[in-house]
Amino acid sequence: MTPPSVIMHVRCHPDTGPEAYRDLLDVLGEFSPVVQPVPPGAGLVQIGGVLRLHRTDPGTLAAQARVRALLHGIDVHIGVADTIATAATVSARTGPSGVLWLPDDRAVHAFLAPLDIGALYGVGTKTAEALRRYGLHTIGALAAQPEDVVCRLVGKYGRTLRQRARGIDPRPVVPRRLPAAATLSHAFGRDMLDPVLLRAALLDLVTELAEKIRGRDQIARALTLSVRLADGSRIERTRRLPAPSAHSDDLRTALWQIWDGLAFQRARVRGFVLTAEELAPTESGPGTQLSLDPEREARHRVEPVLDKINAKWGRILVRPAGAYRQAG
Repeated sequence: MTPPSVIMHVRCHPDTGPEAYRDLLDVLGEFSPVVQPVPPGAGLVQIGGVLRLHRTDPGTLAAQARVRALLHGIDVHIGVADTIATAATVSARTGPSGVLWLPDDRAVHAFLAPLDIGALYGVGTKTAEALRRYGLHTIGALAAQPEDVVCRLVGKYGRTLRQRARGIDPRPVVPRRLPAAATLSHAFGRDMLDPVLLRAALLDLVTELAEKIRGRDQIARALTLSVRLADGSRIERTRRLPAPSAHSDDLRTALWQIWDGLAFQRARVRGFVLTAEELAPTESGPGTQLSLDPEREARHRVEPVLDKINAKWGRILVRPAGAYRQAG
């Protein structure tokens, strides 16, 4: 007999760093083998099949998971329901206890119906505006509409949104591990607007990150930048490298392509998280790959020398001049 679906959506505090996030996933793995990371700050846990093992109810198990996370210094809020979409909506509104469990369909409908339409998992700003123009201001109002009406308003995605408004989401929790990655972060002491200081902080991060993965004899296939804004929101972009690399100029080029693509004008930035993704062992040491560009080849050859100097005397001893502008 298949156990009922009981899903925990675990939501981290926005300030949670990448290393703490990985620690959290390890903690969740102690409660269930079915853990799905939702980077950069959430996780899904299917606990329907392990409740008998833990000899407790879902709400109590979620509370125990939260306490375990707090013991690791990680603040989380946990929503528990029978579907991913509902659990994710719940985890954003747990109240002071940090845990909220909806045990049955009646509780799900009572919770969802009065919420603003923008609170529904998967509803963006433009979709919410379109629904409000039609007079659908709450999740309950959306759930009561015929499917064809909702699809006329927001397209084919309307069917999925209407189902989620009614507490229906057939997606399973898919267990997987985060791919190998290396991450560094920078937090500003105040809201940062100065584009020169922002680029200086990014240049410092990418230089240190490249040095870090070279020290592991690894290469990266992609680079991800997460920008935390003053209102607590995050914007994340990933760019694949033309070829796997650990060279500073390759990672730096990818980073500037991401940053320039964001086209921030007067955005107030509170911090950056930079991640080298899909790491793999390098078969030959960084700097040994030949290039037809003599200047590029020269930079690659000097990297191991600079890495050794910084390892011996401290990372800040040798770095790009543009990174010496302190950014908070």
